[in-house]
Amino acid sequence: MNGKKQIGDRAERLAIRYLKRQGVRIQDRNVYNRGGEIDLIGRHQDTLVFFEVRYRGETSLGSAAESVDPGKQRRLLRAVEFYLHRNQLWQADVRIDVIAIEPDGHNRYRIDWIRNAIQGST
Repeated sequence: MNGKKQIGDRAERLAIRYLKRQGVRIQDRNVYNRGGEIDLIGRHQDTLVFFEVRYRGETSLGSAAESVDPGKQRRLLRAVEFYLHRNQLWQADVRIDVIAIEPDGHNRYRIDWIRNAIQGST
């Protein structure tokens, strides 16, 4: 497994632990479809939430949240729309959130949950 994949997997595990503590029920992880990849899918209260997990190290330029550029947003919207269509969930209350993870020193991480970070026709 390459280093980038290991870092991504670790970030997703951190995000899952964090989200579970916030009351999110994780339903799926790393969902691939014709539209693209969805990192995590969960339920928060009555809402179906699609999570994009982003990690940026100490030496990275820009923040983790800033790394979700317009191209990534379009791919996420396409992946979510495809998922909703395939699973006949068009009437579901849905949103797309970003979990931004950055080191804050001393082997700890700052996790920022940005709700409704990406909006589109979903």
